[in-house]
Amino acid sequence: MRSLDTTCCIVGGGPAGMMLGYLLARAGVDIVVLEKHADFFRDFRGDTIHPSTLENFHELGLLDEFLKLPHQELTHIEAQIGDETFPAADFTHLPTRCKFVAFMPQWDFLDFVAEQARKRKTFRLLMETEGLDLLRDGERVTGVRARGPDGEVEIKAPLTVAADGRHSTIRAASGLQVMDFGAPMDVLWLRLSKRPGEKSESFGRAIPGRLIILIDRGDYWQCAFVIAKGTFDEMRKRDIGELHAELARAIPGLSDRIGEIKSWDDAKLLTVAVDRLKQWHLPGLLCIGDAAHAMSPVGGIGINLAIQDAVATANILASSLRKGRLRDQDLAAVQKRRERPARVTQDVQLFIQRRLIRAILKAKRRVPVPFPLKVLRAIPYLRRFPARFVGLGVQPEHVRSRDDRATLRR
Repeated sequence: MRSLDTTCCIVGGGPAGMMLGYLLARAGVDIVVLEKHADFFRDFRGDTIHPSTLENFHELGLLDEFLKLPHQELTHIEAQIGDETFPAADFTHLPTRCKFVAFMPQWDFLDFVAEQARKRKTFRLLMETEGLDLLRDGERVTGVRARGPDGEVEIKAPLTVAADGRHSTIRAASGLQVMDFGAPMDVLWLRLSKRPGEKSESFGRAIPGRLIILIDRGDYWQCAFVIAKGTFDEMRKRDIGELHAELARAIPGLSDRIGEIKSWDDAKLLTVAVDRLKQWHLPGLLCIGDAAHAMSPVGGIGINLAIQDAVATANILASSLRKGRLRDQDLAAVQKRRERPARVTQDVQLFIQRRLIRAILKAKRRVPVPFPLKVLRAIPYLRRFPARFVGLGVQPEHVRSRDDRATLRR
């Protein structure tokens, strides 16, 4: 079995893992990132880049280059209950350079971060390499056993970071306790073509028994069709025409193109989970992003929280890792910094799921209009508050880790 040595091994090349890998390599820490796939191309991943993340790119001096990539910009959110429309969030007043949420394919985002990271001599990205299990010396984690294109490899490191998502193999191997809060829903991701001149803002529409979110992706609509938890297998047994009928009822304005969904294979299931680790770390191991706290898709906040975890982790750990003085209390400091934002965000998501989404899915005749939406329509100033929650999060992080120019490749 091959063996590699590094200072920090990050398992998972998603937003949290790639951002942390770049920031630590930029600070002069030797990094290995493992990504189990051959590329980053996966459809219907979290494609929202929030103002807080765009602010981080500004702090890194990368914003102008990043925004050259194809993207759409969302400045307002609206909700449609029955035939009534309610403005819900206004991002144009945020105290950031970018007063919008950017929609960009996640593979473009990850390719961009990987490109920046590869400019650093202390960064290695191993594609098609999957973390399988933890290496241990007594109670201390000393690295990862992984499988790559050339067979198994042991990667030894003073710190291993689990950033491999809500179904984290490394989290499962750690034995850390998971608190599961449940969810009343799952989501079907669908794609419908967008015609010239159609309304460009993204919005949600609720009718009795159904909720659908439409996201403007330039030349197509990305549709999140919310269904009751665990009902997809039963739905798949029916003719696809029944889904067409449901969609025509939920989004009559797009009924002329619902036939573009040819079969159930065109519907991608997102199984919604909301959970959080009681403790995010062991000696030599830290979990961040969805591996530490799986988020609901409500608000599209999960990717934002994961990236903010990465920024905070680099701020707290970069110096200790570079000097070879990592302590267990440093890992505890990451959890102390990021646990409250995760907890508060999940509490808000759970409230919305239980009080609003569950009521919509159970409604038979009429969806009651939530009182907060009435207030937001009546008082435009208040729309800044949900925009701040979605766009910046509970505790936005700023890049404090150093830029060690000596790590740049010549």
